[in-house]
Amino acid sequence: MKRWSVIVAAAFIVAVGLLARPGNEAGAQSNPGWFSLFDGETFTNWDQIGTANWRLENGAIVADNGKGLVVSKYDYRDFDLRVEFWVEAKTNSGVFIRCTDPASVSGKTAYEVNIWDTRPEQKYGTGAIVNVAAVDPMPHAAGKWNTYEIFARGDKFRVILNGQRTVDDTSDKFAKGRIALQHGKGVTDETGIVKFRKVEIRPW
Repeated sequence: MKRWSVIVAAAFIVAVGLLARPGNEAGAQSNPGWFSLFDGETFTNWDQIGTANWRLENGAIVADNGKGLVVSKYDYRDFDLRVEFWVEAKTNSGVFIRCTDPASVSGKTAYEVNIWDTRPEQKYGTGAIVNVAAVDPMPHAAGKWNTYEIFARGDKFRVILNGQRTVDDTSDKFAKGRIALQHGKGVTDETGIVKFRKVEIRPW
């Protein structure tokens, strides 16, 4: 009996050690059910389209020139998404969800959760889903790290920026697709910097 107890205890210690290893699949989850789409070091889970000068700096995906996106390699239907980002006021950026055409991402093929403090049409600026759900008043995100929480369940969408709900609406245009992070150009073709870090998703 004593020998059996020792064997059981040893097996428990080994199991705990395996779960704690960084390379273990369970260890890759930041919280139960959540998976990281960006490891802070590589573009492993992303494809790049367009001309933006995406690069890795200090654990973030960064761009400050050109026009383009990094697009996830997999489709997602219903999910919770968390993204941390930093922008200048002039930066035209956004988080696209349910991108139905990974080679051509736009508001015609996906939902754009916008990041653009100086967008001429402010109701679809930062915090809005462009041409789907407006914000009033528009919050500002420039010059600081921000957190987007984006929830997509069937035709229901909710967006929370830094703890403030900006969108709670419905749309049935796109059922599933990829995630994309944008660096765009403003109305005068000037560009600003955007940084993304800690991109996490919890599929449902």
